[in-house]
Amino acid sequence: MSVWRRFVAAIAVSWLSLQPTVAAERFIPLEVALGDASLNKVPFLIAADAGIYARNGLAVRQFLTPAAAATASGSGVNVPRQYVRGDVANPPTGIGGASPTVYRVATDAGAVHRVALLTTEGTIRNTIITTNAITRVEDLKGKRLGYSNPGTVTHIAALAFVKKMGWDPLRDISLMSSGSTLNRLKEGRVDGVLASAVAFSMAPELNLKLLVDLTPFNFPVGGSSVLAERNWLKDNREAAARFVKATVEAIALMKTNRAAFNAALAKWFNITDLLVQERMYREVDEIPRKPYPAIEGIKHTMALYDSPEMRKHKAEEFYDASFMTDLDKSGAIDRLYQ
Repeated sequence: MSVWRRFVAAIAVSWLSLQPTVAAERFIPLEVALGDASLNKVPFLIAADAGIYARNGLAVRQFLTPAAAATASGSGVNVPRQYVRGDVANPPTGIGGASPTVYRVATDAGAVHRVALLTTEGTIRNTIITTNAITRVEDLKGKRLGYSNPGTVTHIAALAFVKKMGWDPLRDISLMSSGSTLNRLKEGRVDGVLASAVAFSMAPELNLKLLVDLTPFNFPVGGSSVLAERNWLKDNREAAARFVKATVEAIALMKTNRAAFNAALAKWFNITDLLVQERMYREVDEIPRKPYPAIEGIKHTMALYDSPEMRKHKAEEFYDASFMTDLDKSGAIDRLYQ
């Protein structure tokens, strides 16, 4: 090989070795709090594992908070320690309920105002789980029904359920906060709990009863959503658009690739039981292909928690559907399922 050719080859090798660094510099860094260990979070686990974030130019660090991991453990989900972080107080992007965000803004002077960019749970999909001592839904009257915290999806579910039954929430039933885990039920602190897909997939092995699935009632809610801090969103719309796109792509992969779903559950949530995985995967169809923000759920939340402070706000302050609209109009979502 001539000196010139060796020189050109050396330059080429040097250039190639620099590409990962150059490419990495183009990635937008993003920290994302997953909120809790639930079915609605699986697309984000898949997005990390399948390289979907990277393909969309994002360097995402996502995690559960210690509080979320502790809550998950109360229903038998042991999140690996490396995915739990307590050193990031309020990352600009998170996965959580739009309804709880609305509630906090109207009731907590220190609340961070976040905006829903997409929602994977526009109606309540909780199941009420009881011990076998409760044989009928009517048997819950006069008993204790556990939910997580005021303003959360499980609290809205509890209030909607009680109203559907024609009961007085102050006289006919005791709604118990910090009571939505299976441990609370097994300890006898509550008589029923409002649980998501993860918990009710584990309930049969614990000899617990799946009393009633609330999904058919179509109670509107601003459930699990991609939430962006309002002021951050003004200056970071490109990052938000990429994250929305990555999320929609991950939902499509989850719906069409069962192996990716099972692998994410095993890695991130330590859920390896094949029967539990199967029960959870049955619920995947409930997640929409086109997860627009749950506007009706947000409006319902504002009406449910009506107050002078709540009436200062409009529903439009809590969502931005433009990212989903642009993605949908481009045809990108439909192409994922062709």
